[in-house]
Amino acid sequence: MKYIFVTGGVVSSLGKGLAAASIGTLLEHRGLKTLMQKFDPYLNVDPGTMSPYQHGEVYVLDDGAETDLDLGHYERFTSGVLSRMNNLTSGQVFDSVIRKERRGEYLGKTVQFIPHVTDEIKCRLHKVTNDNPDVDVLITEIGGTVGDMEGLLFIEALRQFSLEVGKENVCFIHVTLLPFIKAAGEVKTKPTQQSVAKLRELGIQPDIIICRTEADLDEDNRKKIAMFCNVEKKNVVAFRDVAHTIYECPLDLRRDKIDRLVVDKIGLGHTPSPALEDWELFVQRVIHPKHKVTIAVAGKYIELQDAYKSIYESLIHAGAHHDTKVQIVRVEAEAIEDHGAEAVIGDVDGILVPGGFGDRGIEGKILAAKYARESNIPYFGICLGMQIATIEFARNVCGLEEANSTEFQKKTPHPVICLQEEQKGIEDMGATMRLGSSESILFAGTQAAELYDNADRIHERHRHRYEFNSDYQDQLQEAGLVISSVSAEEGLVEIVEIPEHPFYIGAQFHPEFQSKPNKPHPLFAGFVAAALKRSHLEE
Repeated sequence: MKYIFVTGGVVSSLGKGLAAASIGTLLEHRGLKTLMQKFDPYLNVDPGTMSPYQHGEVYVLDDGAETDLDLGHYERFTSGVLSRMNNLTSGQVFDSVIRKERRGEYLGKTVQFIPHVTDEIKCRLHKVTNDNPDVDVLITEIGGTVGDMEGLLFIEALRQFSLEVGKENVCFIHVTLLPFIKAAGEVKTKPTQQSVAKLRELGIQPDIIICRTEADLDEDNRKKIAMFCNVEKKNVVAFRDVAHTIYECPLDLRRDKIDRLVVDKIGLGHTPSPALEDWELFVQRVIHPKHKVTIAVAGKYIELQDAYKSIYESLIHAGAHHDTKVQIVRVEAEAIEDHGAEAVIGDVDGILVPGGFGDRGIEGKILAAKYARESNIPYFGICLGMQIATIEFARNVCGLEEANSTEFQKKTPHPVICLQEEQKGIEDMGATMRLGSSESILFAGTQAAELYDNADRIHERHRHRYEFNSDYQDQLQEAGLVISSVSAEEGLVEIVEIPEHPFYIGAQFHPEFQSKPNKPHPLFAGFVAAALKRSHLEE
């Protein structure tokens, strides 16, 4: 196996994850099999208990691992299906080392950062290597910024690992910032020089430097960076701000032939140039669509771009599939409580209520679902959004006026949504929800089954503690809320829909975690199609 390690310098949020994912895209289009992973220096075991304000979206993998949102980029940009082995945090590393010490596995030795902690990091690299013998290239992004105290052990582990597997099999890529100083009217290379100098102090000489820049990278600055950072000029690559969509990133990096630089470094230069026609077609559909729809997303963390990252990306995928631009209107759920759904949401082509936890903004989301149902506006509820649709239907169609979830009102007389049996008595909050992919049965003749091409079984990823209360199943169905899917093992309700409505579907799972650029998730594709139909009717 060959290895690519992507580090970052100067500032955070440079787009290391997008750079790594884009390289994965280009290598796959050269015919190579890639696998991606993220090493995060924070001490949390995983981001599952972190606030969206701290971390953005928690991305859930097939095996139930709660991971960094960059793994979402990895799965969307490449064909690899990731597992918990592809996300390592300092919390996991230290937890494992301390457990081994308590079990006596170090045979009485003094446990130290080097070699024991660095060995633990290298062990993950070796395990992923051994578990994936068919993979050609393993791409690893290291979170944080070079020079941060918390990332030093990961950098040291990579230095050691590169010596063990042979430097000819390793490519170090360093992503830095080239700031444009408006007052001086010029781009400054000094931050990049300092960042690379810090990396070299730690024993790593980058093979390729990716420069994040608002403008292009002129030859003088490219030459200066090459000289002061001890790399060839052709290995200084521009990573420009893209104009329309993140899916332009692989095409932008291809301009400086980064894939050729990488394969030459790791001895895979015999592979053909990437065939990017399908990717280019998708990007063109995103940039120059024929149609347009407006979708309101009513959420709790609506001001945070990254809180619903996978949902926004899935809407882009579905939009491109229908040659349609999806204009997203972000709606604060609490504002609906204060001013009403019609006043805040207005005339849109679709309403989406995403997942979430806590009672803030819940009544606003219920009003949004009611507005969609009564106004025949396509509605898509995801996880909590499905539960919201159930509560709204129970209250306003079945006449169960105080219907609610026990998450928000413990003593509600009509707990149409309740805590899962296996969740009762659990005290630890991390990794204790219903997590990961599970099989569900689709019922023939439903809209959901039709969207899944009449499949009888589906596999979807979950992240929730509360569920549809089966005690109310018959009452709600008799009133017109159709249950179109249940879990194969426990019989838990997975999808609800209203057949008479143009599109009114709630899914207990998270379909956004399985949508890809040229393969949109069927529920998102159906939702955008319904929104497009509504927009054409209004015209």
